[in-house]
Amino acid sequence: MEHTPAAAWIAQAAGAAQEQGSGNLLRVVLTVMVLGCVLTAWFLLRGYKRKDD
Repeated sequence: MEHTPAAAWIAQAAGAAQEQGSGNLLRVVLTVMVLGCVLTAWFLLRGYKRKDD
């Protein structure tokens, strides 16, 4: 096992992260955001459907 200085390791990790991107995290965040908006809209708008007799 070779010894790699901390600065080189950080640069290598940053390069790998930049190469891969944040695709999966972004998909999860967007999915949760859209579902949260839909559920919030449903919760707020369901009260308007009720008729008071």
